[in-house]
Amino acid sequence: MAREPLSVVVTAFNSAATLDACLASVRWADEVVVLDSGSTDATLAIAAHYGARIETQPFAGYSAQKQAAIELARHDWVLLLDSDEAMPPGAAEAIHRVLEQPAHAGYLLWRREWIFWQWQSPRSRLNHYVRLFDRRRARMSRHRVHEEVEVDGSVGVLDIVMDHYGERDIAGRVDKANRYSSLQVADLAGRRARGLRLRMLTNAWAAFFRYYLLRGHYRSGWAGFIAARIHAFYAFLKYAKLYEATRVESKETRIPAAERKDG
Repeated sequence: MAREPLSVVVTAFNSAATLDACLASVRWADEVVVLDSGSTDATLAIAAHYGARIETQPFAGYSAQKQAAIELARHDWVLLLDSDEAMPPGAAEAIHRVLEQPAHAGYLLWRREWIFWQWQSPRSRLNHYVRLFDRRRARMSRHRVHEEVEVDGSVGVLDIVMDHYGERDIAGRVDKANRYSSLQVADLAGRRARGLRLRMLTNAWAAFFRYYLLRGHYRSGWAGFIAARIHAFYAFLKYAKLYEATRVESKETRIPAAERKDG
């Protein structure tokens, strides 16, 4: 039975450390598009080695960059990957079966996380994301971070577990928490200061509880504990930065002229 052709789209920037594994895992796709935003490492050479169609544009934000990559695809059915993700063996057969007669507008795929020096415990909860979809009925959300594919139609689930290499050390994860919390300030704008104070007091503890206990990352030993603490810090930081933004223009926080220092 004939199936829908598939485009794999990948956004990349200085992704040489992980792009090889990513592209090697999707050799079977009908088309692979890599949208690069100015890499200076071996990213473009790796993409060329795998025969990907390479496009470039300045980074437009996580959501907008991925939407641009989706629009570059030649086929309607798209598999969207980050450059630090890789598909498992057997993914081609499972996806090709679905594309023979798609029953949904999009499909969720599972993802396991590399936590610093080990894979998350197989008994901890996996994340899942819409990654396979008909682009005529889907587009990226407008969130500045934690962007996701929004589908106009039903969504199915595929028994496919992607590998996500993510931040491979603690410093990288802390840096990401800092960057993402700054980007979320605009998404969270409009919250009342009173509500922000309460969230600063409670959200970090709630985030730690969900990540470490409910999602089962306590089973990943010290790697899971450290990741949970950083996740909790991120939950605090995004509301602390938003609170700061609401105060920075007020009279009591404006630096008096006599106290300002140049440099």
